[in-house]
Amino acid sequence: MRLALFDLDGTLVDRTSAFADAIADLCHDHGYGPEIERWLLSELADHAERGDFARLRAVFGLGESAEHLWRVYVDRMAAAVTCRPAVLHSLSRLKENGWSVGVATNGASDIQRAKVRATGLADLLDGIAASGDIDVRKPDPRLFELAAARCGTQLSADDWMTGDQPEADIRGGHEAGLRTIWVTGRPWPEGLAVPHHTVTDVTEAVDHLLAHSRIQT
Repeated sequence: MRLALFDLDGTLVDRTSAFADAIADLCHDHGYGPEIERWLLSELADHAERGDFARLRAVFGLGESAEHLWRVYVDRMAAAVTCRPAVLHSLSRLKENGWSVGVATNGASDIQRAKVRATGLADLLDGIAASGDIDVRKPDPRLFELAAARCGTQLSADDWMTGDQPEADIRGGHEAGLRTIWVTGRPWPEGLAVPHHTVTDVTEAVDHLLAHSRIQT
């Protein structure tokens, strides 16, 4: 069975709009002003961890516990994040054609899995590996290896990684011995090994996998 791994944020789901909505909701619920909202938007822009809210409490002297604020943030992100129906349909096509489908994502385990459950992706994935699971981040090959193991298999040179980040997803995929697809609208950065294929939407990546890759059963 062939394995297709995908990045989560920015590839399968829209984190950017969900992030802004989640922060706005959290601040509104707790009566926080624009200074705290701006801090959160800046400090959590790339990724969020439970420890970020301990720093928030220290900077602004907040009374709420870091654990409480983290749980609220996780819940708000899960409520706000979306995965387009076309993406869900594409992954269904992969499954129907004999592929194993997994996610390799940088991020805390609980929030990444909350997004997967909230968007309906959980029903289409054979496994997920988040960097918080083993405290390593892409491009470390160990996260890709864990994702394959969670899908009940091992990485092979016929497997693929699709993502939107040149370093984490494409270089990381190369170092793990995978074929790679870059989801982007940007020029490729100089000095990095180029992806095997480039698309502007993850649904096009699935089309490429189905059209150009021999399915092994």
